[in-house]
Amino acid sequence: MRQVLLYDTTLRDGMQGQGMSLSAQEKVRVVRKLDELGVSLIEAGFPSSNPKEIELFEMLAEVELTQAAVCAFGMTRRREVAAEEDEALRLLADSFAPVVTLVGKTWALHLEKVTKVSREDNLAMIRDSVAFLSEGGKRVIYDAEHFFDGYRDDPGYALECLRAAADAGAENVSLCDTNGSSLPVQIADATREVVAALAPGGPGREAEEAPVGVGIHTHNDAECAVANVLTAVEQGASLVQGTVNGYGERCGNANLISILPALQLKLGYDCVSEGQLSRLTETAHFVDELCNVTTDPDQAYIGRNAFAHKGGMHVAGVNADARTFEHIDPALVGNQRKLVVSELSGKGTVLSRAEEAGLELSDDQARSALRAVKEREHRGYQYEAADASFELLLRREAGAYEPLFRLEGFRVVTEKREDGKVQTEATIKIWVGGERYLKAAEGNGPVNALDRALRDAIEDRYPHLGDIELTNYKVRILDEDHGTGSVTRVLIDSSDGEKEWGSIGVSENIIEASWEALVESLEYAFQPHAAASGASQGKASTRA
Repeated sequence: MRQVLLYDTTLRDGMQGQGMSLSAQEKVRVVRKLDELGVSLIEAGFPSSNPKEIELFEMLAEVELTQAAVCAFGMTRRREVAAEEDEALRLLADSFAPVVTLVGKTWALHLEKVTKVSREDNLAMIRDSVAFLSEGGKRVIYDAEHFFDGYRDDPGYALECLRAAADAGAENVSLCDTNGSSLPVQIADATREVVAALAPGGPGREAEEAPVGVGIHTHNDAECAVANVLTAVEQGASLVQGTVNGYGERCGNANLISILPALQLKLGYDCVSEGQLSRLTETAHFVDELCNVTTDPDQAYIGRNAFAHKGGMHVAGVNADARTFEHIDPALVGNQRKLVVSELSGKGTVLSRAEEAGLELSDDQARSALRAVKEREHRGYQYEAADASFELLLRREAGAYEPLFRLEGFRVVTEKREDGKVQTEATIKIWVGGERYLKAAEGNGPVNALDRALRDAIEDRYPHLGDIELTNYKVRILDEDHGTGSVTRVLIDSSDGEKEWGSIGVSENIIEASWEALVESLEYAFQPHAAASGASQGKASTRA
């Protein structure tokens, strides 16, 4: 089984994406997480490009990693400056990082328009820079910028650039599709030629020379980054560069989170251990959380919808044999199967979800629940992301539902003052355990005020509900042609610090819809179940 090394550039290339930023301390946390995942090489960035990078390298020098090597990133020497006198190269040489990745030019267009050096001078810059670092004890990876554009323009010169790096001591030359312009067939043809050219005994290389590894570094401008990586590996590339969740400039980089399971589970390459692979979903969500990015629910392998089944026939097939509608076992990548309830669902979906919740439903009760789902979806409810509300529906059918309280009434008043300040006050009257409570609370909005008033009324009797937090609040207008009289759907995500769940409310009155979703969130946590099913992965940061 051929080994393929994973090279992560989230901390440098990934942070070039719009709105992406991590502190030095957060970057260290990412490095630890990637090490746990089994990534071999982690590019930390330029050692001295800014104070944050200086702090990061100082911190990483003290971090003990299990298997990953930290890479420092830099460029070939400046023109007309000797490598040993180039300040940036000396900083790379003095860095604690055992691996240095050097980016250099391979495309004549850039030589003419950007660096303004001759082809011969560019080759000398590559040779001198790699040799200086290699002779100083660094492992050197040469990142051939715009390689595929250069190869299409002048394949002979593009290969000369790679040979210059290899002859000077680079252990790997990585072919970069910097513009993300290449298609898989172009990647395959060029990579195959490079592997053959750099093999011992290849054109211009002695048979006894040490082999030089070939890497692949792609961008996603043509939506082919992952496919381009996979086809390059099939042509002999042994190192793949990418970022967590495909972060990066413009359309992003190749997504390591998709590349890893494709290489290991589908193509049979040796990348990480089975235990490390099972951390994939956890790692992807962790990095999204640090970057304040909501995980794409449809992301391959690790999204919450990656193994979600909605249609009744699909659910029946999965229940009979998961292979009928799942390309891998979700547990292999740390994800889980999700049976989505909707008007397309069958009785089997309802029974499966009831079993997950620890409920026993008869066939008649399951059919009744399914009729209720279809009728309510006709009115605007959707239960794909409202697992808590659906469980409450099942509990009502099974006779296992316990109301948290009885509502006598509530009132919400919002006042905008002359000075521009807005204040909302909510008053509720409820009965809890035979006692009447009248509570009022102020908030930054109607939902916040209602939430505070309700908690004030119930937390003395049910203190564990005080740990529940609203983590997201979403509003959607269902019939826009009715303007301000439209039906509104409110979805609330809640968490107790360990798991999350969703609840839903629908009404022509946005306050009533919000109240319904809020109450069902708390009632779900109140029910006497030992373990909640369908806890979603990842959190958003919005407070209702």
